Amino acid sequence: MILIWLILIPMLGGILAWLLGAWIRPAAHWISLLTMVADLALVLWLWVQNYGRVGIGLESPWLAETTVPWIPQFGVTFHLAMDGLSLVLLALTAFLGIVAVGASWDEIQERVGLYHFSLLWALAGISGVFLSLDLFLFYLFWELMLVPTYLLYIWGYERRFYAAVKFFLFTQISGLLMLLAILGLFFVHGQSTGSYTFDYGQLLGTTMDRTTATWLMLGFFVAFAVKLPAVPFHPWLPDAYTEAPMAGTVILAGLMAKTAGYGLIRLVVPLFPSVALDFAGIAMPLGVAGILYGALLAFAQTDVKRLVAYSSLSHMGFVLLGIFAWNELALQGAVMVMLAHGVSTGALFVLVGWLQERTHTREMARLGGLWSTMPRMGGVMLLFAMAALGLPGLGNFVGEFLVLVGSYRANLVATVLAAVGIVLATAYALWLIQRTFQGPNIEGWTLPDLSWREAGTMACMIAAIFWLGLYPRTVLNTAGQALSNLQQTVAASRAEELTTELLGNRREMWETTAHQEGPEDAERTLVRRRPAHFPGEKGMKPQPVPSERRPVPPTGDGEGSL
Repeated sequence: MILIWLILIPMLGGILAWLLGAWIRPAAHWISLLTMVADLALVLWLWVQNYGRVGIGLESPWLAETTVPWIPQFGVTFHLAMDGLSLVLLALTAFLGIVAVGASWDEIQERVGLYHFSLLWALAGISGVFLSLDLFLFYLFWELMLVPTYLLYIWGYERRFYAAVKFFLFTQISGLLMLLAILGLFFVHGQSTGSYTFDYGQLLGTTMDRTTATWLMLGFFVAFAVKLPAVPFHPWLPDAYTEAPMAGTVILAGLMAKTAGYGLIRLVVPLFPSVALDFAGIAMPLGVAGILYGALLAFAQTDVKRLVAYSSLSHMGFVLLGIFAWNELALQGAVMVMLAHGVSTGALFVLVGWLQERTHTREMARLGGLWSTMPRMGGVMLLFAMAALGLPGLGNFVGEFLVLVGSYRANLVATVLAAVGIVLATAYALWLIQRTFQGPNIEGWTLPDLSWREAGTMACMIAAIFWLGLYPRTVLNTAGQALSNLQQTVAASRAEELTTELLGNRREMWETTAHQEGPEDAERTLVRRRPAHFPGEKGMKPQPVPSERRPVPPTGDGEGSL
């Protein structure tokens, strides 16, 4: 029941903020803030309660689970569950929810209640995605987080409607592909087992031919690649990130992109292990392409917010690379990158938003020399720019280092090219600071520095990025067992698929030989070609050579024959 409250609290808070915000504007801000503080407190309580359990093998892989029958005739259940992977992402959701509310305190002046309703319901949908273990429910929450986010563009910038429509079309079309894949998996499992269900646990290991598995896997992959985003599914990103309001950008870059990474880890590889890991030969180069392409385009930008948007594309390429390397270090690195990227890029987007509020421009040509008038903001932006380029001691370094070490085992060329992306990140991060805060103050800016509320918000994010960089053990221990369970699930599924394939090949060989030589000769041929230990047949000993082909030991009277 406690998992349901993680979703209900933001929903109820959003409704209350909408109702009271129509009469008392500050009430909407405070209700939203207290709602997300309560949600974060609940997540941290669950973390503390279960921290000693996440590093050991349990009978159940779930730290908490709730199952309620919903539409049994269609195989739909309200099934929520949380393991270490879900837990750390829920903590990120609640934390960035607080940041989003605090960052937009002065930005939103019209229809404040509706704004906070949209924000909190988007966060509720994201929490639902991280908790759902029924694919119908997963898709429901996937769509729930999109519609409120689309509404947030009402408070966006000049080209907000164009950006909103572009974002909506890309995400909806890709979402429909995922829906078709979910329905396809539902029917394939039903025809294979006679049980029609959307339950994740039952759908694992579904038997299907390779062509069907490939198409279904691609349906999921494209939906998640669009949201990540990965090259070439990224065209919606620069406009969507640039034209969204501050909180909308934090939600898009800091959280929605993480739902895609989570979907790849939780659904794509475990549900379709063989074809997904074979697809790594395409997915890993796509991740590298995103790293390099995003970094190069970030360096070419003149708009500060677009620069940060393309840097986000570059960093999420490390997530795709780590996931499809699919080993312990790479997966842990991918999770760390998701968390650190959510904090560091979220902070950069908030700082850029505050900078635009003060200067009414994002053009770097008009900025410069701001350090003299806003030294605190300059220092904070320098810190998070250093995090973006992977400075040791900050969270991004840990994640990217683990991804590179893990991907080295899987694809050396991809690892070397990804490392070049870190060098390019240094260039655009220093370019950002030099063009905005260093150099002459040509425009003669005299601007207020960070207020106490803004400084407090940034202090929390600074603490988070240092915690991830200096003591990542808490996150790695928490998510590590969940990732290990997923790896074991995938290994078992692949072994079963290999066994089925080999048994099928053996039967096909027998039928072919029987047709050509007759059943008895076919059996003798098959026994001769059979491996000593055939997968899937435990305890099997090498089969003896047929009697007419082996020597017979001498009998007691000394006679023997061949």
